Amino acid sequence: MNDVQIHKMTISDLNEIEDVLFSDFDDFWNVNIFRSELLNPNSKYIVAKINDEIVGFAGIWKAVDVVHITNLVTAKKFRRQNIGSKLLSKLIQMAESEEGITSITLEVNSNNIPAQKLYEKFNFKVVGLRKKYYNNTEDAILMTLQIPNL
Repeated sequence: MNDVQIHKMTISDLNEIEDVLFSDFDDFWNVNIFRSELLNPNSKYIVAKINDEIVGFAGIWKAVDVVHITNLVTAKKFRRQNIGSKLLSKLIQMAESEEGITSITLEVNSNNIPAQKLYEKFNFKVVGLRKKYYNNTEDAILMTLQIPNL
């Protein structure tokens, strides 16, 4: 596999993934939401590319002393190739570079075992449960990573 390159997400990246956002990335957000997020000073988004093809993306929100992971998605045909780990590692670096951050939080579908294992690999701990969080039917597990992670 070629090297994965991580870059800041741009509007042109959104144009590239617009047609395959739901089918290939399995994501619930639409391009208009991402456009708004790119303009939000408290949000940061990145893309993973192989040979200039977007194969994944991820984002965070900063709120006072906490960073919240909003998305971490890998294209279906590129899953299980360590791309999620590279995106998550970069998000953690981004969060740690923010002054005063004490933790990183996220929600993960209770049925998404591969994602849960990824977060556990990076020392995220389960701290709660949000009932019927996804589509008002599926639960979300709330996970947190304390910063600095000693």
